Amino acid sequence: MALSRISTFPSLESSEFCYGNRNLLTRLNRPSPMLFIRKNDSLAFLGGVRCTLSRKDVTSVRSEGNGESALSVSIEQEEEEEERGHVVRFKISDFKIINHISVGLGARADEVVFEAIVKNPSSPLYGSRVVLRRLISAQAQRRGKRAIEVLKRLVRRRLLYHSYSMQVHGYISSITSSGRGSFTLVHGYQGSFSLRHWLQQADWLPTLEATLALDDEYVRRVGDDKIGGSAVSRQLRIIRILMRDLLIGVNYLHSHGLAHTELKLENVHICPVDRHIKVGILGNAADFYEEGPNSGAPDNNIKRRQMMIAFDMRCVGFMMAKMVLRELMDPLVFTKFKSFLTKGNDPSCLREFLLQLLNRNSSFGNAGLQMLDRNWGAGWNLLSLLLATEPSNRISCLDALRHPFLCGPRWKVVPSMNIIRWGLGSTAVRISEEYIYGDPQRRRLAHFIELMEMLNPHPKPKNWLEFLPGKWRLLYCTGKHIGLTFRQPPARVLVGNVNLTISRTSKTKTAFSLASEIDFTVMLGQNWPHDKTGVNGKMQVNSLCRLTAGKRLYIKEEDTTTGKFSWSPNTHDSVAQKLSGRKWRKAVPFKELPTSLPVAKLVSNDIDVTLNLGDPLKKDVATAGNVVQEIRLQIPPEMFDLTKLVCGTYVDSRLLVVRGVNGSALLFTRSCIDENLR
Repeated sequence: MALSRISTFPSLESSEFCYGNRNLLTRLNRPSPMLFIRKNDSLAFLGGVRCTLSRKDVTSVRSEGNGESALSVSIEQEEEEEERGHVVRFKISDFKIINHISVGLGARADEVVFEAIVKNPSSPLYGSRVVLRRLISAQAQRRGKRAIEVLKRLVRRRLLYHSYSMQVHGYISSITSSGRGSFTLVHGYQGSFSLRHWLQQADWLPTLEATLALDDEYVRRVGDDKIGGSAVSRQLRIIRILMRDLLIGVNYLHSHGLAHTELKLENVHICPVDRHIKVGILGNAADFYEEGPNSGAPDNNIKRRQMMIAFDMRCVGFMMAKMVLRELMDPLVFTKFKSFLTKGNDPSCLREFLLQLLNRNSSFGNAGLQMLDRNWGAGWNLLSLLLATEPSNRISCLDALRHPFLCGPRWKVVPSMNIIRWGLGSTAVRISEEYIYGDPQRRRLAHFIELMEMLNPHPKPKNWLEFLPGKWRLLYCTGKHIGLTFRQPPARVLVGNVNLTISRTSKTKTAFSLASEIDFTVMLGQNWPHDKTGVNGKMQVNSLCRLTAGKRLYIKEEDTTTGKFSWSPNTHDSVAQKLSGRKWRKAVPFKELPTSLPVAKLVSNDIDVTLNLGDPLKKDVATAGNVVQEIRLQIPPEMFDLTKLVCGTYVDSRLLVVRGVNGSALLFTRSCIDENLR
């Protein structure tokens, strides 16, 4: 981006600059809020090395109340530490200023970013292109001095620092004629594109593949099978490379007792030389351990460290979401995505929310959803762990690097029991969404539901008190299904969402109110096969229930039927035969199928049925009776008569399985539908 008529670099001290050909005047001397928080912050981190700076240095860098005097750090003291800290103090005469700005380097309102070439023959950087970041306000200069401080701390392991962090070569410090301190960072040039700029290009995928030069070495880095593949596989490979580099760089900071605190796509760059992700300027890096009267308390240090790590990992989760789901690059869409989390919704329900948010004529297709759905929904699992509501539940960098989503098929990752449960539930949900309920699909769904019940993480009723309340959407029922028939119903009813709302009553902890809500449309006229519009209606069934402990017995029956028409197969033997296979032998925690499993028993009371119909059918009693009869025929009987719900056999933050009196299982997913998106 061209600058109009820049003659000498000292003219940068002016408070106004003319960018490009539009003559847009941008004032750069406005104070901006300081994002680097030193005390009483609620960020998080992973253990490391204590800062060995002297108290005099720390006081000069962290001083906030002395104004200009705090910014004029002793130049003689800095010169003494240059050789030790590998920090070079440059002069403005060492550079040849290039007449354009690095637009992708994330400059703020109180910073000006220029490209330059080192012209000093005695400098080891002679002929190299660098970036000069002119820091104007007091807050900006504090960020620059903090970046120098962090550099002296991390440069002990120079190879890792140069591989995963944007290199800071040194600084330019002088006193202006007005008496104010002038401070300019000199850091490495990684190209004008940040990672956000890369992903916004129309041809970002082939260009980024060419920049990274994907060869056999890079294929091995992500455990992939081949270099080529479909567009979805290619994007997944790129995201794995970027995420693994990013996590290694963040873990490098965490291992040195630092948290970045400002991780976002605008602060991450890709170096075309060594093809590594470079984390941006560490001007807002925060220490795990702060100085103070309570700094020596182990509990305070551990809590601060965990909070700072959790904050960085949440930022990494937002970056991963934007890389995979490019629709989130839109600020309006990302605001809705972020508000979903700030409202207290569980991140494990993100798929239910994003399916309705993104499937609206998106120009990016559904490549992101396909990537997250692959490998038994491993991507949704990693995203939920990075964005977990509780900071203590967020995944660490090392565990994320071993997650199945970031490991290709060549790498044999031993999944944990939580990932096995997640995969079973994700696969059952995807099969139910296909709406192809032939015998093979129904057998697979029944098998996955039985495995989920075996691996129920919350078998005791006291665990259900936390997860059970909420709104659940019916996905599938293992009972009777109505296929294509030639019957002529008296009322043609199209059933929509069937929800089960469970709320806790104020009387006792184990008492709940159940509300079955059935949305439907009564289609009128003879053109119903092509026109699905009609009269909207809603049926609601209310009941009270009490939660107690119970057991589900597996009765071993003798198979008295002969021949190929076995109407009632032995459930105990069929499940035991499937679990004895090599595929599930390591996943199931017990060798033999138990005769009973603990469940949460539901004891229901009387029910109350309410039917609401729109005009002109709301006054027609005969039509209302026909509608009720048709709804009872299409939906599972347990949703119409809540007293037929016997027990709950599986529950977690996103899925629920309950059993009816006839033995059929009903699979629910937690509903996170936003009415404003409809």
